[in-house]
Amino acid sequence: MAQPNVLILRAPGTNCDRETAYAFEAAGAGVEVLHINSVLENPAQFGNFQILCIPGGFSYGDDVAAGRILANQIQHHLYAELTRFKEDGKLILGICNGFQVLIKSGVLLDNDPEYGPPATLTWNDSGQFEDRWVQLGVEPSDCVFLRGIDSMYLPVAHAEGKFVTRDDRVLSRLDGGRQLVLRYRLQTEAIVGEGKVPYPDNPNGSMANVAGLSDKTGRVLGLMPHPERHIDRTHHPRWTRGEGRQPGDGMPMFLNAVNYFA
Repeated sequence: MAQPNVLILRAPGTNCDRETAYAFEAAGAGVEVLHINSVLENPAQFGNFQILCIPGGFSYGDDVAAGRILANQIQHHLYAELTRFKEDGKLILGICNGFQVLIKSGVLLDNDPEYGPPATLTWNDSGQFEDRWVQLGVEPSDCVFLRGIDSMYLPVAHAEGKFVTRDDRVLSRLDGGRQLVLRYRLQTEAIVGEGKVPYPDNPNGSMANVAGLSDKTGRVLGLMPHPERHIDRTHHPRWTRGEGRQPGDGMPMFLNAVNYFA
């Protein structure tokens, strides 16, 4: 397949759909942005696409909890279609709010019949919205989106991005299964005034510094940082000082997804 088709699923409050569509188009994919209501009316549309992406933003104003309402719609009305989508070997990506939707809908991690969701994303330890750039390390895994990538510098923008598991056994199981694929890389020093101080580059207090999580197959990925906001060197906040590389650090993720179907 020369050109996979990507479905960008938006909802009221989504605000990163156009940037994400542009990133996939720049990577060589065909892209269509559809409202959740359109897909609910005709779930068979999933058959027209090879990649599904739920972008960032504040779906339904993050009422109740971030991503919860859209997650409920998917869980109760589209779960069978998304299960089939995964079984057909297709790719699913959730960015920021999309990550919150994937994990709360059970699409990313199967819910336990007795205990419910094994993990979730909750309020940042800072108690406030975090909007800044972070250093990220990529862990060895089977994740399609992260092939050949060892590090990234990407922006985050969220209030509920703290990854927590139900207990330490779940965290250990995910780690052992190589599903904790992306971590905030802790910087040992940062320049503050005239001196240097320790600076942890974990913006939300996530357990094990987790910034991204994949399913067991490596074909479903959720991450809090925004790769679509750094696909060109000029997106780097210090590019005028000669920093950054071309393409931007987020672009290889979109290229990996498109090339998977080549």
